[in-house]
Amino acid sequence: MLDDRKLSILRAIVEDYVSTNEPVGSKALAERHALGVSPATVRNDMAVLEEQGYITQPHTSAGRIPTDKGYRLFVDKLSTIKPLSSAERRAIETFLGGAYDLDDVVNRTVRLLAQLTRQVAVVQYPSLTRSSVRHIELVPVAARRLLLVLITNTGRVEQRVIETATDVTDDSVAQIRTILNGLLDGQALAEVPLAVVDLPDRVVEEDRAVAVAVLSVLLETLVERHEEKIVFAGAANLAHVDFSQSLRDVLEALEEQVVLMRLLGETGDPASLMVRIGTENQMEGLRSTSVVATGYGADGLALARLGVLGPTRMDYPGTMGAVRAVARYVGQILAGS
Repeated sequence: MLDDRKLSILRAIVEDYVSTNEPVGSKALAERHALGVSPATVRNDMAVLEEQGYITQPHTSAGRIPTDKGYRLFVDKLSTIKPLSSAERRAIETFLGGAYDLDDVVNRTVRLLAQLTRQVAVVQYPSLTRSSVRHIELVPVAARRLLLVLITNTGRVEQRVIETATDVTDDSVAQIRTILNGLLDGQALAEVPLAVVDLPDRVVEEDRAVAVAVLSVLLETLVERHEEKIVFAGAANLAHVDFSQSLRDVLEALEEQVVLMRLLGETGDPASLMVRIGTENQMEGLRSTSVVATGYGADGLALARLGVLGPTRMDYPGTMGAVRAVARYVGQILAGS
C-alpha cells in the first residue's frame, strides 16, 4: 500500500507527463512541485513506484512515465473530476440548445465532445426499446394509404406507410388517432402490444379494417430489430498521438460499429462514469487507448451512452468532467423535448 507521499509523487508524475509528453525525472519533480522532500527522497520513492509497477523507464537514463496501473490508481484515488468553467458551460448550453431533432442533438453532441476533450467522441443513439410513446400521428397520404408516425419521449421518430383495403376518411383517421394516443400516451414501447390489442373493437364497424391495418403496422414497427446506431467524431485528433500499437489498428477498430457498441456496453451501470485504461480494453486494437464513458437519458433513466476515446496519456480529470457535463445537458434536452 502506498503512503501519501508516494501517492503525491505519482500524481505529480502523471500530471507532468500528460502536460509535457516527456519522461519525468526526480529533479524536475522536486523543482515543479511542493513535495516537501529532497530530490534524493523523490528518487527513492520513484524507485519504489517503479518496482511496484506504477511507473516505468522507457529508455536508459530517461525519466519515468506512468503505466496503465499507475493511471488506474491516479483515476481511482488521486484525480478529482475537473469542473467546467462558466464559459464552457454556457457554450455547451448554447450549442446543444439549438438542436431541433434527435439527429441534430446526437451530431452536435459528438462534435462538441470532440472539441472539448480533443479526443475521439462516441455517441450512441437512444434505443427504441428503452423509450416510451409521446405521440402517435396518422396522416392520410392517398385514398388507401396512411403515414404512421411514432414519436418517443427520447425524440426518436419512426415512420411507416400503411396500405388499407378500403378508402379512409378524415373522420375515421381522427377517431383512430385519438384512441391510439389515449391508449399509448406515456406507455413504454414494450407495453404497447398489450395496450392496443383490442384497437379494432374500439372503433365503429366500418373503420375496423383500417384499424386492423394500423394495428398490424404498429406492431411490426415495435417487433423489428432496431440496430443500435453509433456515431463518432474527432478521429483527426489521434494524428498527433504516439500509440504503442499502430494508429491504423485504432482507426480500424473505430470503424466497426460492433466494436463501438461493445466499447460503450462495457460501462456496466449506464448511469455511472466509467474509465477503462489501456490493457483493460478487451479489443486488441484499442489496448493503447483509454475510454471515458457514461450514460445519458431523461427522467432519471439512462437511455444510451456517450464517451471519448484517446491515448492513455490523457487529461483524465478534465475529460471525465466534460463527459459527465455533456451527458447531463443532453439528458436535460431529451427530457424537455
